[in-house]
Amino acid sequence: MKPLKKNEIKQEVFDLYDDYAHNKLSRRVFMEKLSTYAVGGLTVASLMSFLMPNYKDTLLVDQDDPRLDSSFITYDSPKGGGPIKGLLSKPVKHSGKLPGIVVVHENRGLNPYIEDTARQAALEGFISLAPDALSPLGGYPGNDDEGRTMQRER
Repeated sequence: MKPLKKNEIKQEVFDLYDDYAHNKLSRRVFMEKLSTYAVGGLTVASLMSFLMPNYKDTLLVDQDDPRLDSSFITYDSPKGGGPIKGLLSKPVKHSGKLPGIVVVHENRGLNPYIEDTARQAALEGFISLAPDALSPLGGYPGNDDEGRTMQRER
């Protein structure tokens, strides 16, 4: 089967995914509604593979990039959530002060895409901190569905 192209998918499918991604629909309801668009050569699986994040194949900066000093730190947030884990990244070759960026994740937690974004910022000459607001609940669970559930608990 040939790969899907954006123009082959109705806008309603993207709107449906947006509702799911922002907790307006449960996974079950999302899948049920998505199945109504699986007609002809389109399957639910092909639509899902097009819509869902694919962190592994889209990362731009290796987590062990030698141009970066990146490590996870823990800092206290007494008026927030307690100890918070975050990815701190900075360029290895720098002189003087550097500007800083806080890379804030959405409702999924500190997923690989957000980590990659922080490393990209560091390669551009910033010190970046990407905190995981899900730290008090154990941190990003490794998948977005569970991350959204944990964020609601937070």
